[in-house]
Amino acid sequence: MGRLLSVFFSILVISGGFFFFRNYETPLLSPIPKIFGISGSYVVNNWFPRNSLSVRKASNFSLFARSALLVDPDSGEVIYQKDAKARLPVASVVKIMTALVALERGQLSDVYTVSEKASKVGENSMSLTAGEKLTLEELLYGLMLVSGNDAAVTIAEGVAQSEEKFVELMNEQAKRLGIGDTKFVNASGLDDDNKPQYSTAYDMAVITRFLWENYPVIRMITSTYHKYIEANSTHKAFDLYNDTNLLTTYPGVRGIKPGFTWEAGLCLVTYAENNGKRLLAVILGSDDRRGEMKELLDYGFGYYGIKVNHPALDL
Repeated sequence: MGRLLSVFFSILVISGGFFFFRNYETPLLSPIPKIFGISGSYVVNNWFPRNSLSVRKASNFSLFARSALLVDPDSGEVIYQKDAKARLPVASVVKIMTALVALERGQLSDVYTVSEKASKVGENSMSLTAGEKLTLEELLYGLMLVSGNDAAVTIAEGVAQSEEKFVELMNEQAKRLGIGDTKFVNASGLDDDNKPQYSTAYDMAVITRFLWENYPVIRMITSTYHKYIEANSTHKAFDLYNDTNLLTTYPGVRGIKPGFTWEAGLCLVTYAENNGKRLLAVILGSDDRRGEMKELLDYGFGYYGIKVNHPALDL
């Protein structure tokens, strides 16, 4: 009888343990610590806890944007999401990956020559002239502050000898980060009717977090409101003003990148910090990205009991 009881209790312990571990929702860990540049075990595509985008709906809060995501970049807690894994065009938000690949493959002091193609790419520009030579650091200011498509192509050609090869590196980097709903076709984010380019709010959050945490220089660049690059023997002067929405009007906003095309609509990726709490927010396909981002950040900080005092100005 004693032996039977012992076997019975052993079965209970084993089955109970199985039930506990099966239902205890925690991120699965795997030993790939260097991808995010942190110590310990980490699984890239399980950055968000519980491997889920489920979040309790805010009773009186919603956005009109096609897609949105608000997370705590430290814990990965999802505070708000709306169709965060919907594949959508993301316009110049693509340049966040352009900056990441450039910093992974190059040095800030590397010098790249502006090609004829780069100087004529069109749309947003830092006004580069064919034959000018600029450092990667200078080009990153043009890329991130004024969303220069000419800077994007110059960086791509400088790093990989052609934009096509650079785009291959962008897509390889996406795979390394463990994201599966992104496809890049150029370094600028310009619409291409023949080659659809898309990402998701979720994927862009993963890309942005990796860039922000691993390359402090991008924090310095995207938080800069005005950058004057003096002329030298290889290029003219450049007077650049940051067009990142809310950078100067919402307390705690540190960057990082807006974007717009007619197909993508208004897009915005934002890092903000108040009272020691950091937020990472992505809005895609909005008609009012500034207004909606303000509402999203207000909701996010309010979620943690932080009231942000900002003037009721035209943002």
